[in-house]
Order: sequence, then C-alpha cells, then structure tokens
Amino acid sequence: MKILVGKFTLESNEHVPMKCDLENVALSYASESLCHMHLGNVFDRDDIEVIPTICADAACSGVMKNRAYEHIAGTITDAVRANLSTLDGIYLCLHGASYVEEVGSGEHELLARIRAIVGPYLPIAVCCDPHGNLTKDYVENCTFIRSYRESPHIDIAESVQHTCRELIAFIDEGRRPVPVYRKLPLILGGEQSVSSDEPVRSINAYLDGLERDEGILSASWHVGYLRHDCPEAGCGVVVVPKSMDDRLHAEKIADNLASYVWERRFKFHYTGTTAEPDQALEMALKCEGTPAFVTDSGDNVTSGAMGANTFILRQVLALDPKQLDTKSFLFASIHDDSTCHQLMGLAVGTSAEIKLGIGADAMSEPVSLTVELVATGRQEGTRMYGEEGDYGPIATAKVINRPIYIAITDNNHSFVEEHQLDACNLTARGIDWRDIDVIVVKQGYIHPELKAAGEFSVMSLTDGATPQNTKLIDFKRIMRPMFPIDEI
Repeated sequence: MKILVGKFTLESNEHVPMKCDLENVALSYASESLCHMHLGNVFDRDDIEVIPTICADAACSGVMKNRAYEHIAGTITDAVRANLSTLDGIYLCLHGASYVEEVGSGEHELLARIRAIVGPYLPIAVCCDPHGNLTKDYVENCTFIRSYRESPHIDIAESVQHTCRELIAFIDEGRRPVPVYRKLPLILGGEQSVSSDEPVRSINAYLDGLERDEGILSASWHVGYLRHDCPEAGCGVVVVPKSMDDRLHAEKIADNLASYVWERRFKFHYTGTTAEPDQALEMALKCEGTPAFVTDSGDNVTSGAMGANTFILRQVLALDPKQLDTKSFLFASIHDDSTCHQLMGLAVGTSAEIKLGIGADAMSEPVSLTVELVATGRQEGTRMYGEEGDYGPIATAKVINRPIYIAITDNNHSFVEEHQLDACNLTARGIDWRDIDVIVVKQGYIHPELKAAGEFSVMSLTDGATPQNTKLIDFKRIMRPMFPIDEI
C-alpha cells in the first residue's frame, strides 16, 4: 500500500501590506517533512509505504505570491504524477484559509489539480483547520475530510491520525464515499467559536453523537475564514457517509447538522473578558496578581495580522507617570524589521535611540524611544502546531526610566506558549516574566498555556487588520444575505 502525504497551511489576511513568499514559509521535504505532520505511528504497518512530499507551513501571513504557491503545489503534484501507477491513496493536511495571487484558494486549486491527475476514484483524505473555507467541489474532491474539533487547536494530532486511519480503511476495504456539504449563511471570527464555550461545546457534542451512527464516518463543522473577501467565505458542515449506500442518510444528517448550527447563530459570542481598549488596559492595571494578559485582538498574528501595531504601547506610555511606575509591562512582541536588526547588531547592555513602528497606518505609528538592549535570542515554534526550529530573531529592550520591556522581532510569528515568552530572556535581568504585571500579546482569544499562567486576561477590541466586529469588514464578494452582517 502506497500513500502519498503532504502539508500546506496558510491563513491569508488581505488587509496587511506584506505578501507571503517562500522565505516566510517553514519548508521541509521528503522524510524530514513527516516530522511536522502529527502523524505519530499511524502509518507504521509493514505493508504501508509512505511517500513524503513537502511540509509547507506558512502559518498566518498575507496573500501568497504566485511563484511561492506554484513551488509548493508543484512539489506535491509532481510527486503524484511520478507515483501515479503505484499510488493507493493520498493524505493532505490543508488549512483552508489561503489566498494566492492569480489563483484564489490555494487548497481548492491544489485538490482540483490532483483530482485532474488521479481521476475521480483514488482515495484522498484531508485533515483541515476549522477556520478554513469550503465549497461543494472542494469537499466532493475529497473521499474524507475532517476538521479539528477544538479551538484553540489542542486536538491536531488526534484529528490527523483519525483522518489517516480512515484513509487506510478505505484502501483496505475498497470503499469510496463522497462527503456531503452544506453551506450556511453565517460568517464568524475565531474569537466567537472557542470550543470550551457555548454554543461550540454543544455543537461538538452533537457531532460526537452523529458519529455514533453506524452509517456515518465523520461529521464536521467548519467555522470558515473571513480575513480575505471571497465567495467561499462562511460556515459549512460536512458529513461523510460510511459508504455510497449511506449517502441519502448522510444528506439528511447534514441537513439536520446545518439546522442545529444555524438555530444557535444568536448564541455565538466572544469568550472570556472583552473590553474596549481603554477599559481593557484599566482592567489589567487593576489586577492584583501577575501576570495580567491583554490580547491585542485587532493585530492578531494568529489570524494573519502583522503584529506591528504600536497602539497599546502608546496607550501605556500615555499613562500617568505615578501609575506607570507602579506596574511593569512586557510586549511580546512588536514586529519591526529595521528596529529588530538595529538592536541585534548591538551588544547587550547598550543604550540606543529607536523609532519603533513600521508606520503602515495609524495603528502602527512609530514611537521614538530610548532603550537599553536587555537580551537577544531566537523565536521558538508553537508546539501545538508542530512547529520546531528557529523562527527568527528577538531583541528584548527596556525603555529607559520606565518598567516597560518590549520583545522586537522581524516577523509576525506568534507568542502563545510559555516557552516562547521564556525566549524573551528577561532572566538576563533576573526577572521571571510570570512576575510582570501586564503582558500584551498579539492574539485574539488567549491560548491555553498563557491563560493557565495568567492571573487575568482580557481581549482588547483594538482596530487593525483583524477587527472583531464582522460588520466593520467591507465585504463585496461573499454570499448575501449573511448573518450577522444581515439580519436573518
């Protein structure tokens, strides 16, 4: 049994000036690529030969350049052609939220190209992020498609291995089901779809119940992605029948699932504490324990923002000096290529005049500061997402005469796990980041490790490339009417 595997993940935010090129993608090939796919031992069978292609993890960025996409897609399709005569199945990890110059959805285009090569019957199994967009053609080009249940995505490995086991079963048993798709007139941000909260918790329980049906292999709810304007944007559900004999039954189940989600449309809400920026900062300052986390939701790098906004920094600098001097702050991080490289060229302990902020818009307005370089280091990957290795430089600086520490980077990689805050290396000053009063991170919802480490967290409803109010986004190409933009 020969199974070809590949991975391509990207959330493309069209509201940022940067474009995603190959230098912004964590690339690995051949056998090395398997280390980043959460496969575990699912293919460890004597009669299974895995054909690895590429792991292209672009995380969250802007629209992808066509040449970068063609390299990634071409690596996979070339391998499909080269192994076509002996291939038994294909497994792909595809996010669902990419957007490519001159192409549109990279995932949808890739799967269409593969189907054109292999024909309609070769089993193709796809595991995807729930924050990706679907179409009927894309879903029906799969033999099996399933999204992660949990947001934040703590079940990636479980979902990947479940998908791969189903693929193996299709090959062993000769079954070729066609998934059933239903689109909903509902568009949501990820911050309204946290799985530990309602209504997502009930939706996931409902999905689990559907999968106890003997005729149903999988049921998924796909939240969708709204950071680029496209016709496929919005929520959808997918039900995979056990066999084609169960297709009509799966159609009914899909209708019921779509209705179940739709009936709960008024219950979607922000999880945790949220507040307008001034109130959010005030709440964090009143927290008696440490640390209090403030998430800069309008500059959420896990949804493709640049992480370059200086707005909250300027809020802090404008505080009354008496109030400012009683609290300590850490910004993890602020993305500014030139300032990062300026500081990385200095010796630790050096003082410098910097102009922090890329000046792309009012939110990233530059701030003139006198700082001392506290530490330099390297960013670490997000283990939840299978990232390993070096993710670029960090220069941690302290504002002179102010208890403000800023981790400055040359990219928009996220700081969502404890070890990533460790990499800011405040210990060079004898400081544990857990003792910092207020930590500002470029997220929407707070991720699990930081939530557990914090005394308090609040999502600040800042402006930027990832606004939380869907009604503020100037959509032109989405299906209408669409809730909550339209009253339905």
